Amino acid sequence: MSEGITPQEQAQAAERALRRTTRGPAAKKNRTSKRSGRDPELLGSAVERLVIESGWEKESSMAKLINSWPQIVGPEIADHCVPAGFDEGTLRLTAESTAWATQLRMLNSQIMAKIATEVGDGVVTTISIYGPQGPSWKKGAWHVAGRGPRDTYG
Repeated sequence: MSEGITPQEQAQAAERALRRTTRGPAAKKNRTSKRSGRDPELLGSAVERLVIESGWEKESSMAKLINSWPQIVGPEIADHCVPAGFDEGTLRLTAESTAWATQLRMLNSQIMAKIATEVGDGVVTTISIYGPQGPSWKKGAWHVAGRGPRDTYG
């Protein structure tokens, strides 16, 4: 044997070298970079990719706005108004009283700034604020014109 290395030592050295190449950090990088379509994926990244591919960014932003309304505008404002709907950039808010509706109209620009920082700029372009609605005597989808409920009072 030349240089004093036995065949058993050569085999052990080759085995150690093989372990380093298959179990080292470089081997892990190569395995994760070659992902097939069947590999598991984190749920958050899969949902985010689905939202982007489907073009649901605005809908997703509005869902975030409605679900986290108290965190965005603060608990005091959230206790006195609720988002009632969203249509083409206009957010509709319903206040619990006319006084709160007036107060919210004065705070409109600050509410818009908070929404823009949380959900994104340009998602909400205007805010329409409504006070409480009076009682309605109309029940159902059909309505007959006439004097209304005062005919039946005696």
